[in-house]
Amino acid sequence: MSLLKGVVRRLRRPWRLAAETTALLVAVVVAFPLYWMVLGAFKPAGEIESTTPRPWTASPTLDSFRRVFGQQEFGRYFLNSLVVAGSVVIASALIAFLAATAVTRFRFRFRTTLLIMFLVAQMVPVEALTIPLFFVMRDAGQLNTLGSLILPHIAFSLPFAIWMLRGFVKAVPEALEEAAYIDGASRARFLWQILFPLVLPGLVATSVFSFISAWNDFLFAKSFIISDTSQSTLPMALLVFYKPDEPDWGGVMAASTVMTIPVLIFFVLVQRRLVSGLGGAVKD
Repeated sequence: MSLLKGVVRRLRRPWRLAAETTALLVAVVVAFPLYWMVLGAFKPAGEIESTTPRPWTASPTLDSFRRVFGQQEFGRYFLNSLVVAGSVVIASALIAFLAATAVTRFRFRFRTTLLIMFLVAQMVPVEALTIPLFFVMRDAGQLNTLGSLILPHIAFSLPFAIWMLRGFVKAVPEALEEAAYIDGASRARFLWQILFPLVLPGLVATSVFSFISAWNDFLFAKSFIISDTSQSTLPMALLVFYKPDEPDWGGVMAASTVMTIPVLIFFVLVQRRLVSGLGGAVKD
């Protein structure tokens, strides 16, 4: 028996080595654009514009970052992006949690139809709705405001968040809810003190997608912020360094690097709950 186990282990080792090698190669391919972006941010202008690019630099410089932070409106763009992304994450998480609880715990007419509509909403391209949304924002008087960026992102993030959280809420045993009511807990207390902590990993997972979508948005920012540049967000700051005749690639790379840092920090802060959230719901 032990001999058979040893043979099985030897047979598994090549496959395991191949899988680990493949995973490493995929990780390198995925991380290379990020590396090239950071490298371009530290390269001097002469190396960036060279016709023979090298994957390293012998004379790193902070000139590109100085030009980025020297822009008068860059700090305002950064703050606007934080406001938009933070508002979308908080609002979509709360609304999705309440909506997922409603469609899971309560029985009402058109419940199945509503769930199907959530899936259908995921299939509609954002680009196809940009022009109708522009007229909606114009008629509502929201153009050139951060609200024109917050509201659409909340609407687009809710279907995915509700559908995903529905599984987490459904996995919480109904016996736990009944026991809480027997012990005298109100529905609101059960909702926020018992159910909310149990589905928190799912909320974190959906919040990551909402944050990335709102933080990196360029389409809505370009379409809805027309004349008031004080309401622009960080993706719009890239246009300051990109000029058709003489683009500042170092500035573009440095601004992109600065944009990436908050996303990385957000991932580090929520990585444990994100893994458990993507891994599955609460088990009975």
